[in-house]
Amino acid sequence: MIGFAIARRLAQDGAHVVISSRKQENVDEAVATLKEEGLSVTGTVCHVGKAEDRQHLVTTALKHSGGIDFLVCVAGVNPLVGSTLGASEQIWDKILDVNVKSPALLLSKVLPYMEKRGGGCVVLVSSGVAYVPVPRLGVYNTSKTALLGLCKSLAVELAPKGIRVNCLVPGIMKTDFSMREKTMPNMLPDMSKIFGVQRLGEPEECAGLVSFLCSSDASYITGENIMVAGFSPKL
Repeated sequence: MIGFAIARRLAQDGAHVVISSRKQENVDEAVATLKEEGLSVTGTVCHVGKAEDRQHLVTTALKHSGGIDFLVCVAGVNPLVGSTLGASEQIWDKILDVNVKSPALLLSKVLPYMEKRGGGCVVLVSSGVAYVPVPRLGVYNTSKTALLGLCKSLAVELAPKGIRVNCLVPGIMKTDFSMREKTMPNMLPDMSKIFGVQRLGEPEECAGLVSFLCSSDASYITGENIMVAGFSPKL
């Protein structure tokens, strides 16, 4: 999973990492695995669509580390494979609440603590479908496109505070989420014809970029939507 790979790499590079998931068993397994590797990690259950869970996540991070230097927003949902215009209002609300609203609302809770430390870094996680929409995933495609705009807007707004905002845009990765979407695995032959990509990406191929973006080496990079996809449809 992309989130786990990012957490591992950040911790390997010296960060004190707090991970979260909707399910306690996922948190426990990830924390135990990373602690066995000698890494500084803790975790908590958090449904990012719930205000009380977002606050608890921030509180846990402060207890673990004493401050917050960066925020990586990986959570995403897609309860619908089907017609965009046939999607119910509940489907629209769920996807936009988790995929778009929750990163902004979580950052609003984190912001005062980043300001106290004189700056920080935020990495949003979008998807290649923001640029190359996948049929029957219209609402999800739209939510991931919205994250590109959120990245740009927040980068401008938070630059005076010394807070950088960038966005990872993964292509088709070997994750449970991608493989669950029936359309995704069938896209690779078409992608190879158009872009020359010959394989699915590995979650670890995203992790190094995120660690770089959170480091001082990326201190002059903000507002960028960066693809890790074996190709890029961008100019």
